[in-house]
Amino acid sequence: MSTPLEDAMDTLIKIFHRYSGKEGDRYKLSKGELKELLTSKLTNFLPGQKDPLLIDKIMKDLDSNKDNEVDFNEFVILVAALTVACNDFFEEQLKKEGF
Repeated sequence: MSTPLEDAMDTLIKIFHRYSGKEGDRYKLSKGELKELLTSKLTNFLPGQKDPLLIDKIMKDLDSNKDNEVDFNEFVILVAALTVACNDFFEEQLKKEGF
């Protein structure tokens, strides 16, 4: 039986590969694939965004090797950064509430 952390890791891998490879390299996300993944799997992070260039900015920031695709390592950096931001937010909320 797997642990919750192992399940989370498995989910990250499965989600990445569900979206990668529809256009080009099957082990990388194109900009279109990244947009589809973000808009369908991170719905609570993007709904209020009005910037039409947001996906371009995220792609540019993630694409460390400048191949115009996001590999799994680059994708995990995004997920980790969002997770850290969420943790920071919740810690601040707890401090405000006196915990």
